[in-house]
Amino acid sequence: MTDCPGFGLLLIGDELLRGTRQDAHLPHMIELMRRHGQDIRWAHMVGDDRAEIVRTLDWSRRQPEIVFSFGGIGATPDDQTRQAAAEAWGLPLEPHPEAVALIERQFGEAARPQRIRMAELPAGARLIPNPVNNVPGFSLDRHHFLPGFPDMAWPMAEWVLKEEYPHCLEGLPDTEWRILIEDTPESDLIPLMESLLERHPGLRISCLPDTRHRRRIDLGLKGDAVTVGAAGGELVRWLTEQGKAWRPVEADTL
Repeated sequence: MTDCPGFGLLLIGDELLRGTRQDAHLPHMIELMRRHGQDIRWAHMVGDDRAEIVRTLDWSRRQPEIVFSFGGIGATPDDQTRQAAAEAWGLPLEPHPEAVALIERQFGEAARPQRIRMAELPAGARLIPNPVNNVPGFSLDRHHFLPGFPDMAWPMAEWVLKEEYPHCLEGLPDTEWRILIEDTPESDLIPLMESLLERHPGLRISCLPDTRHRRRIDLGLKGDAVTVGAAGGELVRWLTEQGKAWRPVEADTL
């Protein structure tokens, strides 16, 4: 697969931080990326505070990942993402002619004076088509700003992936192999994990102690099938030599 920089998510809205609405974008995007052999490398949740969104965008612009931002691009006073993006990029916020046309075509006279505000975008923004109501999202560099409504945002995210990042959708999905190791503290496994990572480039390891049984470890190996198979063989040999009891967890194809 051609190198893909990975993905980050920005989840924007006071309602998420207050618990009045549960985020659905993170689990959906994790599953979407799994189907394409990709990972969500980070996710940040931010309230409807323009200064905080600007600070977060200033940080995310310095990261290598492709970023999807969900929420805050509407016309109500709590929607601050369009304005924050313009500030973070140092661009004026101005009516986007194509976005104006789309909103006027969709809503007619009812587009003004409120809905038309959603056409005010950072100068030079690229539009992301909205298949539900034609009010577009927008892109700046490798950041892609989508509405908070899943029925709109999710097909818009897939459109961005197919149009701008087809190289990230190629190839076979990764394989994950997980086992439960009994009566073993996590610290005993650290040298082994470090050795596996050194000998198998591209391998990723997860290590999660059971919260109820601290000496039971859920250990996962993830990567292409050949790498996981080779590292898994070494892991099993080490466990056998050490007399450790273990059992497999049903493997996932990611």
